[in-house]
Amino acid sequence: MDERWRKLGEILVRYSTSVKPGEKVMIYMGEVESFPLVEAIYEATIKAGAYPQIQFGSERLRHLLLKYGNEKQISWIPEIEAYGMEWADVYFGLRGFRNPYELWDVSPERLAINQIAMGKISTLRWEKTRWCLVRIPTSALAQQAGVDENTMMEMFFNACLKINWEEENKRWDTVVTQLNKSRWVRIVGKDTDLTFSVEGRKWIPFMGHKNMPDGEIATAPIENTVDGHIYFEFPGVLSGKLVENIYLRWGKGKLVEAHASTHEDFLHAVLSSDPGASRIGEFGIGINPYISFFSKDILLDEKMGGTIHIALGRAYPECGGTNQSAIHWDIVKDLRHEGVVYIDGEPILKDGKLLI
Repeated sequence: MDERWRKLGEILVRYSTSVKPGEKVMIYMGEVESFPLVEAIYEATIKAGAYPQIQFGSERLRHLLLKYGNEKQISWIPEIEAYGMEWADVYFGLRGFRNPYELWDVSPERLAINQIAMGKISTLRWEKTRWCLVRIPTSALAQQAGVDENTMMEMFFNACLKINWEEENKRWDTVVTQLNKSRWVRIVGKDTDLTFSVEGRKWIPFMGHKNMPDGEIATAPIENTVDGHIYFEFPGVLSGKLVENIYLRWGKGKLVEAHASTHEDFLHAVLSSDPGASRIGEFGIGINPYISFFSKDILLDEKMGGTIHIALGRAYPECGGTNQSAIHWDIVKDLRHEGVVYIDGEPILKDGKLLI
């Protein structure tokens, strides 16, 4: 085993989720490419005195369900997977990466129906377990990012292992203590001028507990105060769809306009999934300095320093968010070359540089 996998497995078990003796641990192995980290986490979990179980999943299998299943089958919430969230104290979601066009021939309507079912599993994970999600770098992900596999692998390990997560967590705790006194956020950039209130909501630093690599600070807007518009230079990615040039506009918290240059029908299907899907559940700022290029994968891209992201749908309750939805769709906006984030009128992020 590459020793970096073993080191990462130890961080995930010891720091990210603090696995304790006697606890039950579910390890989701997404695609066969994730096996090296499965092995590393399994070893660290056994050494911690816990009880690991492995669950396997693949987009190739999901494609078969979506291609040949009837509506009842594609809307079915997998019972064993749902039970696993009830059973487990700790959940690791290791998300390998396959062909991004695996689901190319599935209609937007069928994808949206299945996404609701998957969202209910995700909600159980949030509610019932201590969890951490990891995007596993593969040759397919490198191809999507437009780089070679070694470059992708090095960026991934640097972003995971070169940061002292415990120290960073303490440092950003101090910053968000100040941000928790704030009232208004304004985002200005290319085709973008969006404001919302965060008064009474909580800012949280995400430092290796929920994702790996990690590195963001986030809060939950007050839903009915969202006003204005935002344009995303990079695609929204969900269910294997790359939705390009997304433009969204809200008035007094209600979504009144939504466009995209590709898969606009899928965008509209997701936004109409349930009443909360068209509201902003999360606003985040990426602060990981080792994520240096876009991969068109949200688990990596949203952590990139100099970017921001919003999540449509479900809010983090620990931030004080109240929006409910089966959907939680993070979409990244790049401010590294143009744009400012203001907090109560003061710039805190300008042209990709943090001022706090």
